[in-house]
Amino acid sequence: MLMLLDTPSLYFRAFFGLPESITAPDGRPVNAVRGLIDMIATLVRQHSPDRLAATMDADWRPAFRVAAIPTYKAHRVAQGDAEEVPDTLVPQISIIEEVLDAVGIARLEAPGYEADDVIGTLTAREPGPVDIVTGDRDLFQLVDDARPVRVLYTARGIRNLQVVDEAFVTAKYGIPGRAYADFATLRGDPSDGLPGVAGVGEKTAAALVTRFGSLAAMLAALDEGVVDGFPAGSRTRLAAAGDYLAVAPAVVRVASDAPLPDADLTLPAKPRDPGALVRLADENGLDSPLNRLLDALTG
Repeated sequence: MLMLLDTPSLYFRAFFGLPESITAPDGRPVNAVRGLIDMIATLVRQHSPDRLAATMDADWRPAFRVAAIPTYKAHRVAQGDAEEVPDTLVPQISIIEEVLDAVGIARLEAPGYEADDVIGTLTAREPGPVDIVTGDRDLFQLVDDARPVRVLYTARGIRNLQVVDEAFVTAKYGIPGRAYADFATLRGDPSDGLPGVAGVGEKTAAALVTRFGSLAAMLAALDEGVVDGFPAGSRTRLAAAGDYLAVAPAVVRVASDAPLPDADLTLPAKPRDPGALVRLADENGLDSPLNRLLDALTG
């Protein structure tokens, strides 16, 4: 089984879930580093993947998405065009990368793409099974019972993961299990700066996707003048949102063709660089979490 980590989602969760009083010997906060290491150890122990990849954001706000919808993640922009990240988290990200490299856990990113796109590309290449660990609902669009591809959703914590499959998506949103991307396009997502179709909320979006099966079929019916199956007022709203609907699917759907380097995703049985790992443990006070991770990997 291949396990794919939405690493930014996990280290943000660790940063905000653990106190900054967790520090290195010199007083630097290492709460995100420590939390992520313990998360990976728990995931390996509980789910026993054969292969593991930590995906990263090479570009958290890709140009192709911003060109299509300029508001995409615009509210998260700090000075310049950088992502607004807490000052005490920024230096921890490079430590996380060094730790992953020293342990030997594959760390993958693609220029101009987000971690979601790396996950989408690896998932498209993989016959399954695949478990995707994330706190991002956008990745619900990848669930596929036939292969199978599941999302292990972290909203309730790493030790209480919600298993998201097609049945979960249907029960939660009232839509076909693989229709989450079309549903999200219609509904919009303020957290990503996606406006959605004005006046179309979750219930109407679910009714439309369920009735027509896909956004493409829905828009074809609209063009053909079909009336049946459109909730009251929704035809007018969809017609008014034509410009948005022409570009939004390319923004909402994760890429399946991001340019990724060849990488060995095999779960490491021993550290790739023991010397570097000892140095990182000493410099950052990570002996205990790293020992737990190494025990999980060798166990």
